[in-house]
Parts: sequence; structure tokens; C-alpha cells
Amino acid sequence: MKMAENSLFAILLRARWWISFAIAAALVLLSFVLLPDTFRLMGIVAGLPFAVIGAIALRKQWGRPGAAQVARITEAAGTMAWPAFAALLESSFRRDGCTIARSNVDTFDFELERPGTEHAGRKVLVSARRWKAARTGIEPLRALQAVREARGASGAIYVCINEVSEGARRFADEKGITIWQAGEVAHALHGLPLVAR
Repeated sequence: MKMAENSLFAILLRARWWISFAIAAALVLLSFVLLPDTFRLMGIVAGLPFAVIGAIALRKQWGRPGAAQVARITEAAGTMAWPAFAALLESSFRRDGCTIARSNVDTFDFELERPGTEHAGRKVLVSARRWKAARTGIEPLRALQAVREARGASGAIYVCINEVSEGARRFADEKGITIWQAGEVAHALHGLPLVAR
């Protein structure tokens, strides 16, 4: 079951984690101030879902770069030449424990094997060479999906730091292609030396 994208809880999951905790605290405080003793427990319980959403958001955001860091990393990545950016991505994948093979075809750049027993033997193709494209349309995603099917890969990642068309996003959702944009790229490169080469 998938949560509606614009529901209150979905929006709070995408927002900073402390916002949900602030709402939960406000509900608890208001219940003590405004409700009679017999209804206070209901007011306190009403804050519980917001506390749970805050905890989930905190877990998802833990260790992720903030907005200023995302902007800095994205700007640095946008000034790099492909060999430098590719080397950084490779370092990031290695740091995550992936086994990496570079590709010699245009449709994808890396073939990863993710660590762990649950992912053992599962190949993921990564297309990142057009990371600076002003706008990504559906064609490079179709090409990535075609090579993914041909090679029997279980996953695919498309890396771009700028806009993705609505058609491309729908296609990616339908085919299970993960799109990395500024936030995901910044998370992947966080802590690595960002020197434009």
C-alpha cells in the first residue's frame, strides 16, 4: 500500500524531521492547556502519529547533507569533467561496499554488485555520464532500461543533477529505475574530496 504523495504524512516525511516532533509537542501542550482532564489523554495520543513520522524522517535523514551542503556539492559536481565525477562516484560505491565494473558502452557507465546476502548476485546498472544535462527526457531512460533487460540486471540508477521531465519520471517509476538528483548525488558524494579536475 502506497501513501498518497501529497498527504500530510507524506509531506512531513519529506520535510525536516524536527517539524513532525514540533507538531507532536504542540498537540501535547495544547491538550494540557485547552482540554479538560478527561480528554487530555486523547489529545496526547493525537500527537503520537506525528512523533512516529518524525522518528521515521529522522532515521531517513540521519547523516544526509543539509540544504547548504547539497547546494555546495551539486555546484562542485556541476563544474567537474566526467573523469573526475566518475572517480568520485566509483569511490562512493566502493565506500558502500559495492563491487564495480566500468562499462565500455554509451548506455550505462557502471555495473554494480551490491553487498549483503539479500542483494548477493544482484546487478545494478548506473548511467551517470549525462549528470550535467539541463533537462533529462525519456530517451536515455529507455536506453538504460533496454540494456538492463538485455543484461538481466535487477536494478538501474540514472544520475542527473538538474530537471527531469514528467514523462521520464513516470517511465522511471513504471520500470523501477531509481533517479538520483541533487539530494541523492550529494548524499553519495558527502565526505569525499570535491576537487574539480
